[in-house]
Amino acid sequence: MIFLSSGPSKKKERARSQTLAQRHERRQQVVRLYRQGTKIMQIVTMSGLSYPTVRGAIDLFEAGGWGAIRPAVRGRARGDGRVLSQAQEDTIQRLIIDKRPEQLKMDFSLWSRAAVGQLIEQEFGITLQVRSIGKYLKLRDAAHDHMAMLEQNPKRVMSGFQDRHVRYAA
Repeated sequence: MIFLSSGPSKKKERARSQTLAQRHERRQQVVRLYRQGTKIMQIVTMSGLSYPTVRGAIDLFEAGGWGAIRPAVRGRARGDGRVLSQAQEDTIQRLIIDKRPEQLKMDFSLWSRAAVGQLIEQEFGITLQVRSIGKYLKLRDAAHDHMAMLEQNPKRVMSGFQDRHVRYAA
């Protein structure tokens, strides 16, 4: 068994750092020990799990059998709660890649979070916080490399804009 020890566990392992399979295995072990007649406090001591965790696994098993102790996936689904639709994100990404802000009659010479925010508001009438815009840029990876390159070597980027070409080569 994975978690059994001879004495009380000094360092408890956090369930958050375990995979779903590991948590499921630990719950199965708790239930097996309980069904063999081991007292709950002994299981707590042996496993290093908290009493509510052990009791919860046993209660789940008693209510629904082995299938009930399988842990569920936690947290929100990726992309859940987003303001822009996929089509809107694609449109913004295409505009960022194909055009410069000044070509879209904006008061920016380079794409920044503020410029992208203004573009989103201009195109769709949606106002996003600067942090949300940064997350969209990072998730979609649009213009992110360009902004990082600007931070690393602004002279090269500016000379590229003067030539009307962005020079990405080192």
